[in-house]
Amino acid sequence: MRSRSSDPFGEVLAAATERICAAVVATSTSNPVVIIDGRSGAGKTSLTERLIRAWPLRTPVQLVALDSVYPGWDGLEQGAETVRQSVLIPHARGELGIWRRWDWERGEEAEAHAVDPALGLVVEGCGALTATPARLGDVTVWVDGPSDSRRRRALARDGDGFRPYWDMWAEQEEAHIAQHRPQELADVVVRTP
Repeated sequence: MRSRSSDPFGEVLAAATERICAAVVATSTSNPVVIIDGRSGAGKTSLTERLIRAWPLRTPVQLVALDSVYPGWDGLEQGAETVRQSVLIPHARGELGIWRRWDWERGEEAEAHAVDPALGLVVEGCGALTATPARLGDVTVWVDGPSDSRRRRALARDGDGFRPYWDMWAEQEEAHIAQHRPQELADVVVRTP
């Protein structure tokens, strides 16, 4: 009789990391782009952290997390568009990309960050995977899980800062999914418990 895992969430993420790493290697490029999208609390950030640690290429990888770009709690679509225009399109053209961190406390843009087109790139966050990024990405990923599990993880991570905005954010996620159908654009689909 098989024993149950003490960390089913971790096991799912470990298996997904292996699949994504294999897909990165299969691109046969030194600067692949991985786009990770999914609902809040599904495990995108945890998966991304694992992927960055396990990055299978000799060249370093850069990370742009949409949480650092969204211009506030109603900015899902705008943050994703900013990254598409300022990071993904320049990277695909072999040009330097620039994005500005959003200062959540001050409610304004902060310092700028450069993205080197010669290096690999991971873009992570809800809203990241739409038709254009799917064409610009070498490996696309959708992460989802049951609503109650996602909410529990997200509120445990972000606590009272996120709690009043959960419904507002979920509505933006739903609109993104209905309009762009990111799960259908993904090469790798990850379902967390």
